[in-house]
Amino acid sequence: MPCRCDNATVTNAALSTRSAVLRRSFRKEFPIAVRGEGVYVWDSAGNKYLDLSGSAAVNLIGHGVQEISAAMAEQAAKLEFVHTSQFTTPVAEEYAEELLHFAGKHFGGGAVYFTCGGSESVEAALKLARQYQVEVGQPRRYQMLSRTQSYHGSTLGALSVSGNKRRREIYVPMVREFPHIGMPYCYRCAFDCSDGCRNCGQRYAAELKEAIDPSEDAAAFIFEPVSGATLGAVVPPPGYLQSISEICRRAGVLLIADEVMTGMGRTGRNFAAEHWDVKPDILVTAKGLSSGYAPLGAVIASKKVVDAIASASGAFLHGFTYNAHPISLAAGRAVLRYLCKHNLVEAADSSRRGTPAAIFKEGLESLRGEKTVGDVRGIGLLRAVEFVAEKSTKRPFPPADSFSARVGAAALKRGLLVYPMQGSVDGTAGDHILLAPPAVISEGQVSWSVEQLRCAIREA
Repeated sequence: MPCRCDNATVTNAALSTRSAVLRRSFRKEFPIAVRGEGVYVWDSAGNKYLDLSGSAAVNLIGHGVQEISAAMAEQAAKLEFVHTSQFTTPVAEEYAEELLHFAGKHFGGGAVYFTCGGSESVEAALKLARQYQVEVGQPRRYQMLSRTQSYHGSTLGALSVSGNKRRREIYVPMVREFPHIGMPYCYRCAFDCSDGCRNCGQRYAAELKEAIDPSEDAAAFIFEPVSGATLGAVVPPPGYLQSISEICRRAGVLLIADEVMTGMGRTGRNFAAEHWDVKPDILVTAKGLSSGYAPLGAVIASKKVVDAIASASGAFLHGFTYNAHPISLAAGRAVLRYLCKHNLVEAADSSRRGTPAAIFKEGLESLRGEKTVGDVRGIGLLRAVEFVAEKSTKRPFPPADSFSARVGAAALKRGLLVYPMQGSVDGTAGDHILLAPPAVISEGQVSWSVEQLRCAIREA
């Protein structure tokens, strides 16, 4: 029987009707990306784009790094896949040790569970937290607490702890609802911020204590140290993360840090929680873990969590076919080594004078004078620009205006890739763009990007 794919070709003309790919939108035309190098991506028409969003805060080391693809090819030539119910592999064992070391002394004696991405990692972390409570004799603990205006992934379990209204609303009948508490968002704080938000941070932390106390059935609290796409690089006020960490410790609730977007050097530390000296029981990471070179995520569990399961049932009751995939692990291991060799964590530190992150921060600050720019915020190489219809009142644009999408479209025409988002005010209204360029961006590329972004904002 002849292969149906024989002599088949894909052309731009064919794609202009309807693609065989179920894309994210039927109302948008997507350029066909064919090549990447450094901070740039090229499409099939020869257009060049500067990737100011790192795709979706994924790429930190730059596109087209040959060491990574070479490591993947070398692993593929040796062994492409084995199932983790039957084998482990040298790359898994060695990379896990290196990643534990990268995560810091707190995770010494812990273990790493590899997945294919952030949503899978969050799903695994939630199950791990529940099993931990059962193993230590607390079977009543099952609630997974989280925050409003958060995002933790697209699986049903991850959606249950996410607060992103737009991404979860049609699936609400299918998810288990858990308590969501408020989160500090100093530009639109519900409390008095005259002290630099320190007091309001404590009031938000108190909401966690109130959510934990009544029934004593909380198993874990999951949080983003710095908010991702939903709020756009909101940095917590002083003392807030330390307080929620202490509240969880006293209540026997595990602390899960979702560092899918903020981990692996993106904020100028190996992991963002280090900025506040917070030590989670479980740390979730992805995106920058492989810098987009292969599907990869990881759950990094502390010794306390691992010991509880090892000394009780002796098995984690969870698994994916492709977890710890050797080729993906080879990519991740090569990325980690490249990251360290080229000091890219330091390059992403915006508190260090002259780093790409410091130059990027300074460049974006110049946008505050634009009449539709309400706030410019973030840390390291994770930044956001929030747009408002009226600065004095911080009134957002009507959702129907899709202002951030218009900025994104105007930027794309200029060869600049940004990540538009909507709903930062109340889940529906509120526009911002997330910006997370590779750490190899130059001063000249920053200057050019900021000017193109300024023009795009004015056009929108």
